[in-house]
Amino acid sequence: MFRRPRDDAIRPADAGYARRVPVRSVTPILNVSDVPASLTWFQTLGWETTFVWREEDGEPGFAGTGSGDAEIFLCRDGQGARDTRRSAFPFDESTGGVWLSWFLDSPQEVDAMHARAVELGLDVTMPPTDEPWGVREFHLRHPDGHTFRVGAHRVG
Repeated sequence: MFRRPRDDAIRPADAGYARRVPVRSVTPILNVSDVPASLTWFQTLGWETTFVWREEDGEPGFAGTGSGDAEIFLCRDGQGARDTRRSAFPFDESTGGVWLSWFLDSPQEVDAMHARAVELGLDVTMPPTDEPWGVREFHLRHPDGHTFRVGAHRVG
């Protein structure tokens, strides 16, 4: 859960920082090689297509996929980088692509999503693990090299 720090802990009064501006949401944009294939990948995991924008050639060039309050934009061949190298080990930071955290409601849902990903033959690069920072997570790699840390906070 996000906890807002005290104002004086992050912004000394005389430091010249701007006043706090409420941000409604942040939407990552992933560079993908094939927008329809990426939308299908997300749909197999329960996400829904929120919009599709077609290029002049009629091919999808930009799209959105969402689940609950979360949304991710997908851009064909632009706005970021992809990676074709597979992680050599969990948390391998030498790979490209984007890393994103995808939070579910419970560790049981993490295990169920992991089982679904394995059943679908998706690229799981780390099995469900109870991390020392209080999260149970597994790592799921998108075909264009983006890594999703699918997790949930553990209680207690």
